[in-house]
Amino acid sequence: MRYKPDWEQAQERYRLWWAGEETDRPLLQVTAPRLDREPLEWSDWEFAKNPHDPEPLIERFARCCEGIYFGGEAFPNLWPNLGPGIVGAHLGAQARFRTDTVWFETPRPWEEIGDLTLDEENFWWERTKRITQAAVEQCDDRYFVALTDLGLGLDILASLRGTLNLCRDLHDHPARVDWARTRIRETWHRCYEELQAIIETRLTGSSTALALWCPGHWYLLHCDFSAMISPQMFERFVAPDLQEDCRRLGHAIYHLDSPRQIPHLDILLEIEELDGIQWVPGAGQPGTDSRQWMPLYRRIQAKGKRLVLCGVRPENALAIVGALHPKGLLLTTACRSPEEAQALVAEVSQAACGGGVR
Repeated sequence: MRYKPDWEQAQERYRLWWAGEETDRPLLQVTAPRLDREPLEWSDWEFAKNPHDPEPLIERFARCCEGIYFGGEAFPNLWPNLGPGIVGAHLGAQARFRTDTVWFETPRPWEEIGDLTLDEENFWWERTKRITQAAVEQCDDRYFVALTDLGLGLDILASLRGTLNLCRDLHDHPARVDWARTRIRETWHRCYEELQAIIETRLTGSSTALALWCPGHWYLLHCDFSAMISPQMFERFVAPDLQEDCRRLGHAIYHLDSPRQIPHLDILLEIEELDGIQWVPGAGQPGTDSRQWMPLYRRIQAKGKRLVLCGVRPENALAIVGALHPKGLLLTTACRSPEEAQALVAEVSQAACGGGVR
């Protein structure tokens, strides 16, 4: 890969990580600006703001990557962000745009939901395929192409029914919710498989919004709606879908977002097919590198699950490596220069070999 000369070495580390093998250090994704290149700005919202003309945006992303050093297991990951859960729009939800966000909540009565099957002529489905196809055709061994955020289960249903309506539905119309979950899951996997097939015409493996390469198929599972429901409801309406998704995909990490989802953690950790957890503290909370979360991290590792921590400050990376088991651990961080990034990778490797928690 042109912007990642050691890509084959990084891929081998990813293979070992997914296989659950011991390695000499945790996976470490570290980026830094190349001081000899002019920095270019890039936002993940570019495709959502202008889905009609993806080619110039794709080329701008590639030029942006020229000014970035991708150290450790970091790599240029083009993620076609079309908003949180574009499958909701594939099924008829209206996209609502603001300056820096987009959402698809479109409250509808059950009678207007439809049969929840994919319409091949749906504007957003055609646009999602076109952007993915263009990104693959223009990659020229410069970057990897990730799957867009497809959403999942109850999040997609909430974008069609409305969040408050769906909260009531769990109590008042559980059979309808079950019917919708099944239909949405089948549509979701169809979208996943078709988009991944486009990616695999020129690239090997898969990636997502979480720039984590897998030699096979994987996805970053999530359920933002679960922050509003009890563990009992989570176990009834969410966990079975997650287990089925894990089985069909082959590999999966769960995006555990904010303390409001921590009550569901024990249920998640009992899903044998789930590979691991990405922890996101959420707004107003201490960062992922705070010692406050160490008991949470140890709970996850004690169950043999992989642990993904993004946004770790470089000055705190060594403390985290020393406090946790390196097996199955992945950290992302950013340094001020390629030299600092290279030094950090060496220091993390030395700290892991010196012995963290065993």
